[in-house]
Amino acid sequence: MAKTIKQALGEGAFRVNGKLWIESNGKRFFGPGPVELLELIDQTGSINQAAKKMKLSYKKAWEIVNNLNTMAAQPLVITSTGGEKGGGSTISEEARQLISYHRSLRERFQAFLDKESAKLG
Repeated sequence: MAKTIKQALGEGAFRVNGKLWIESNGKRFFGPGPVELLELIDQTGSINQAAKKMKLSYKKAWEIVNNLNTMAAQPLVITSTGGEKGGGSTISEEARQLISYHRSLRERFQAFLDKESAKLG
């Protein structure tokens, strides 16, 4: 006689869990970290300030920005240098669209995880 998955698991609070990101050619491109960095760049106008808020090194933040800008069809982060107030950074409309898409994707993914978890107990 076949057992249900609930019976096979035994006692405990089991959940289906996972992480979600977008890949290109097997390389991670867009996930929670880059989304947070882009949002903070948008809020602060600075890669450096965004990195500090995330407790990332400036170098790591730049690596993420370079990866995003290289893999996307259009740059997601636009930087400017010099000037009276110094440099700064903004995010592109494409970055905003990707952030919105990723949020929606995560909501659907979470609904899937919750539905599957409900089957466990």
